[in-house]
Amino acid sequence: MKRGELFDYLTEKVTLSEKETRCIMRSLLEAVSYLHDNNIVHRDLKPENILMDDCLNIKLSDFGFSCVLTPPEKLRELCGTPGYLAPEILKCSMDETHPGYGKEVDLWACGVIMFTLLAGSPPFWHRRQMLMLRMIMDGRYHFSSPEWDDRSDTVKDLISHLLQVSPERRFTAEQTLQHPFFQSHQRDRGSTVTPYHRFRIAALTALACVRILLGWRRARPVTRELLIRDPYGVKGIRRLIDACAFRIYGHWVKKGERQNRAALFQNQPKALLWTIGDDEDHDGEL
Repeated sequence: MKRGELFDYLTEKVTLSEKETRCIMRSLLEAVSYLHDNNIVHRDLKPENILMDDCLNIKLSDFGFSCVLTPPEKLRELCGTPGYLAPEILKCSMDETHPGYGKEVDLWACGVIMFTLLAGSPPFWHRRQMLMLRMIMDGRYHFSSPEWDDRSDTVKDLISHLLQVSPERRFTAEQTLQHPFFQSHQRDRGSTVTPYHRFRIAALTALACVRILLGWRRARPVTRELLIRDPYGVKGIRRLIDACAFRIYGHWVKKGERQNRAALFQNQPKALLWTIGDDEDHDGEL
């Protein structure tokens, strides 16, 4: 396994696309289904315990909390990672009369993992752990904006079936794999393109237009007719014209705030000379 933990991959990517999530979760659910068929419950499913390679192939690791569970046997031990604990595990540790929990706890953890891959953050989190555990027991989570604006209703429906507080209503591994999210590779039209993909498409389109325009300009042959009709259309000729014009008219260019070039075009001095000349003529006549 070259890449490492799924947790590290998620930290690098922040969020995964539905396509990547589908590939990873299908492999994970197939592994969970195999364990449950052999009466094994993992009890500590989380991204840190999922190893993956560059092709998104995964391996399930860390079976320290796993055990063999023969129906109708139930478990009562409190074990696992707080953010991925199922409600029945918490209730079992608080209520001695609770009947216990079974394989369904692994499917709850799968729902938490799936939510985290798509949103970049877990569905149940609070800086105070007791409040976070209360959120888990009540099943309080939200598909909040903007993380879920571009996600399909299909994947939201699947997560809702996995994060059921009641174990009896929660999807099994086989039911999850039969969900339309895994059966169809076509997503909702509105969620096909994310904002990042829209920006990337727009940027690439702009770059392509610039390259096409520059290539068209370079491809234009410089002919005598072109120089007569549009000399400024040729970059080299345009620079030459500007350089020559500046050498001729450069002394007229304003070079500072105190320099008033407009005074050079005023007619007051000439009008003053005319006035002086008229005065001299009148003096001579007198």
